[in-house]
Amino acid sequence: MSNTSMPTVVLVHGAFADASGFAAIVRELSSTGATVLAPPNPLRGLGGDAAAVRAVVSAIDGPVLLVGHSYGGAVISQASAGLPNVAGLVYLAAFAPDVGESCASATAPFPPSLLATTVRPTAYDAPGAAGGPDLLISRDGFRETFCADVPVDLSEVMFATQRPLAAAAFTENATAAGWREHRTWYQVAARDQAISPDAERFMAERMGAVVEEIDGSHTAFISQPVRVASFIAGALAAV
Repeated sequence: MSNTSMPTVVLVHGAFADASGFAAIVRELSSTGATVLAPPNPLRGLGGDAAAVRAVVSAIDGPVLLVGHSYGGAVISQASAGLPNVAGLVYLAAFAPDVGESCASATAPFPPSLLATTVRPTAYDAPGAAGGPDLLISRDGFRETFCADVPVDLSEVMFATQRPLAAAAFTENATAAGWREHRTWYQVAARDQAISPDAERFMAERMGAVVEEIDGSHTAFISQPVRVASFIAGALAAV
């Protein structure tokens, strides 16, 4: 496959983070000749967030490989439904709710993650959301919950710059599930403390994804970017 025919890789970040976390992934994939974009995910509500990502993907001339981390997986699932230029979906330790499920309900049958005890609601309503507070991870629980395998100094920066998720987004039901119509890949984080690895395995099996397990935290794409980029590149080559 020539570089000119490669799908554009669109990376969608999840909660408590922004697209800068994909820096090493962008470098790795770009070095192979791939075109990579990492647009902002508003983190305000599943429907609106998916619409924002869908608008980006719809404007791209040519095929797209959508990659979602964490809550970003729910966003790409909804955003990709019915989009003819989506060539595939890649999930990195991500939510993949079915129609009528939320991130919360899709993982409810599984043991709660550490995130359930370290997340904190704000004292104010989330700006731009349907209602209710924003959610943030507490300082004392941030590294263990979110990024236990990155250096402490990097974890401190990630805590200080974390972007809140509107609580309403976590409980908003999906109205579409693009994984039912597109090819899928799923990288399970075996030491994830933000989403139960068993929940990840269930969602991956349910969608019939090509599955790989990585011995890493919820943000293994930051601690092991070469390995994760290789997984994405495998999907890119397959589509």
